[in-house]
Amino acid sequence: MSQESNTSASGTPLQPMQPQQPKKNNTWIYIGIIAVLLGTNIYLFTSRSKMSSDLATSQSNFNTADSSRRAVEGDYTAALARLDDLVSKNTQMDSVIANQNGEIANLRRQIDAIVKNKNATAADLGKAKRLIAQLNSKVTSYEERIAQLEKENTDLTNTNAVVTHERDSAVTQNIGLQQKARLGAVLHASNIRMTPIDLRRGGKKEKETTKAGKVDEMRIKFDIDENRVAESGKKDIYLRITGPNGNILSNAAYGSGVTETADGNSLNYTLLKQVDLVTDQPVKDVTVDWHQDSEFQKGSYNIELYNEGYKIGGGTVTLR
Repeated sequence: MSQESNTSASGTPLQPMQPQQPKKNNTWIYIGIIAVLLGTNIYLFTSRSKMSSDLATSQSNFNTADSSRRAVEGDYTAALARLDDLVSKNTQMDSVIANQNGEIANLRRQIDAIVKNKNATAADLGKAKRLIAQLNSKVTSYEERIAQLEKENTDLTNTNAVVTHERDSAVTQNIGLQQKARLGAVLHASNIRMTPIDLRRGGKKEKETTKAGKVDEMRIKFDIDENRVAESGKKDIYLRITGPNGNILSNAAYGSGVTETADGNSLNYTLLKQVDLVTDQPVKDVTVDWHQDSEFQKGSYNIELYNEGYKIGGGTVTLR
């Protein structure tokens, strides 16, 4: 059996033939790589989008929470302003609030702690709103109490005004009645006579005279008419004698002095005579003598009688 030759024509040995390998499909490899990269990008994009969304949501939630906190803080500030306004404008409010100072202070402490906490939760803010509602409720009750006190004060003022008016009216009426009674009690003098007297034999003998040089005393006589209003008792009658020169005859040693008229003016008088009066009965021939150290002058002498500050009669005599 012959063997095949393993040399070429040129005498070079020939390599044995290898079986041919199929080519790998690079396209699928590339597609796989691209798919992985694309998936990675999609994952990263999705993650980043979610992160951005979460961040935006967190920021929105923060803004909402901060806005809510500021709204609560604004409500709290408004409630405090109402309370301060009541206290500053109404002194009566001090006593009203003083009874609940502890409760108000506790509410304020709790609310302060929440509104000053920038990380306060929605639950915290909800609690703050409830506390502020309680505070506002108390302020409202204070306002109602103040309104009630003011009304009571107004009613009391009006009542006092009515009582004062009624009292003043009663006083005025009483004064009027007293004035009428006083006027009604003023005595009236009649039959007034003023007689110059010449004393002889050491005063044992008297003689009427109109000659100024012989007059030793001036005798005044008068009657007091009956009066139904005047009470019984001693009554003061002031006699005022005016000389020819217009001066009041006066000497303190002989009983002269000063009294007042009904309108409060001073009234110099010559003599004071007390009479015993019985209600609704006249007093007849009341006599008063006036002596003076100096001589009586020629001319007219006027006599005026006063009781309770009112002039009740008068008369005149002339010396020559």
